[in-house]
Amino acid sequence: MISQRQQKILDLLIKEYIDRAEPVSSELLKKRSGLSVSPATIRNELQELTELGYIKQPHTSAGRIPTEKGYKFFIEITFSGSADKLPEFILKEIENAREKLNREIELAKELTKELEQMHSMLELSSRIEEEMMFDVLKIIGSSHTTHDKNIDLMKELLDQLEDF
Repeated sequence: MISQRQQKILDLLIKEYIDRAEPVSSELLKKRSGLSVSPATIRNELQELTELGYIKQPHTSAGRIPTEKGYKFFIEITFSGSADKLPEFILKEIENAREKLNREIELAKELTKELEQMHSMLELSSRIEEEMMFDVLKIIGSSHTTHDKNIDLMKELLDQLEDF
């Protein structure tokens, strides 16, 4: 089990790592922690957290990053309890995600409505075109008429429409 101080350091390290996406130094942790201990004490605590498997050091001169075990501990401690105990940054992210999802749902509803209207219009247009084609075929005659005869009939219809 880790001490309260180690827990506070681990909590801060994970939050900083989430914000920065780069290894976190003992100097930064000293500045942000508010603990009245030296950076060397923080380094000792980090070393112990490393040995316990909660964090790791990517290379010798780098700061520390959380391990899977560290994240699990962070989640268990941070999120054990009600949503009221969630950190403010998590609550903001949840609200932003909720708002984004609601906007996307509304856009999807609008898109569905528009697509339904377009489908209805295309369906109506298709029926009108079919009816017109049947009317033209009735005027032209059955399929056994010759091509020239059909052309002549179409010319005659166009002439009559122009005179109309």
